[in-house]
Amino acid sequence: MRECYKCDKKAQVYLPQHRLAFCKDHYLEWFDNRVEKTIKEFKMFDKNSKILVAISGGKDSLSLWNALAKLGYNVDGFYINLGIGDYSQKSKELALKFAEKIGKTLHIVELKDEIATIPEMKTYDNRPACSICGTIKRYFMNKKAKELGYDIIATGHNLDDEAAVLFSNTLNWSVEYLKRQYPVLKEENGFIRKVKPLCKISEKESAMYAILSGIEYIEEECPYSVGATSIDYKLFLSQLEEKSPGTKLRFYSEFLRKMYPILQSYEEKVELGRCEICGEPSMNRICSYCSLKMKLLAKKEKTV
Repeated sequence: MRECYKCDKKAQVYLPQHRLAFCKDHYLEWFDNRVEKTIKEFKMFDKNSKILVAISGGKDSLSLWNALAKLGYNVDGFYINLGIGDYSQKSKELALKFAEKIGKTLHIVELKDEIATIPEMKTYDNRPACSICGTIKRYFMNKKAKELGYDIIATGHNLDDEAAVLFSNTLNWSVEYLKRQYPVLKEENGFIRKVKPLCKISEKESAMYAILSGIEYIEEECPYSVGATSIDYKLFLSQLEEKSPGTKLRFYSEFLRKMYPILQSYEEKVELGRCEICGEPSMNRICSYCSLKMKLLAKKEKTV
């Protein structure tokens, strides 16, 4: 029976990659400190920053919101209701419930009032739902954060997410994506600063934090994520992790330490302008979101 690394209580959590065992209280403390350390390591923001956390209703985003609030940061939440049936309804209810619990503001965008729900868009667009959803989320996170007066967008991407994306980009040698895979995307050209404070915290660690903190979160995966390649990559990396604890953290950390600096010498010629319709940053005359909206409206008119 393991004892807590910090006291003589019975350990409730064991982290093989760190070779640490903790009781409930000291695990929660370790998690919060880990988040704080990551924020400082990558100089993400400070106590004067106005932070908006992208909330999905899942364990990662709610755990991040909880940790940042406990650490004394000025942080609110932002939720996009994608309109995916019971899944979206439940995640919205849990997000609202948690916002009330910690006494913070949750800003909500109803997609059906802005353009259309994801299921409706899928009937007019042949692209994978995750591709459409990604375009929508990136657009509204950036646009609404600026309109609401926030300095930072924080997302709940965890170590498993980052390692899977890194693995995919390395398999394809997608230099343009590898060059941008960093826990901080600086504010520039109309984009607000985006940060990932959970980038060195695994999915299991995040789930354990939520459970021990009494955070109620949606456990179901998005119905549209079934069959996604990223899930296969996560499974493969988790199998490696099981055999050799610390593999994912080492893979990701060493990329940031050794390869990321080298990739910065890679010249990327991207000229950003402003969308002629909404004024948001865009590589084309019309941004991806407005193009999607125009396409949907045109197809709807044809079916009427």
